[in-house]
Amino acid sequence: MMTKTPDRFKRKRAQKRGKNAETLAAWWLRLKGFHIISRSFRRPVGEIDIIARRGQLLCFVEVKSRAKEAEALAAVTAKQRSRIAWAARAFLQQRSDLAGLTMRFDILVIAPGRLPRHLKGAWRTEASLA
Repeated sequence: MMTKTPDRFKRKRAQKRGKNAETLAAWWLRLKGFHIISRSFRRPVGEIDIIARRGQLLCFVEVKSRAKEAEALAAVTAKQRSRIAWAARAFLQQRSDLAGLTMRFDILVIAPGRLPRHLKGAWRTEASLA
């Protein structure tokens, strides 16, 4: 008789997969000419997986590791987008030197056996981040 894997082991595996996906995403962005400013930026209001800059563009990137792109997009809920926007505001309060840049919210999808897929401008926030 097989026993069920305890939730904590599933959670640890998922966290490891997520960290590996974020590392791959960061390298992918570097190859595209981005400078990684921050990874796993966390505040009580929200979290941002990667904050990257290329020239006058500042990207707040959500990394999703899913088998299909549609699953990754569905995983970024309205609530999560709001929390990412709040975290972006918190980041800009700390780094006011970056507030004048063009800002964009992206999703980077990591799928097994495929190149990463960068969805630029995946959503917009209604309120100004500054």
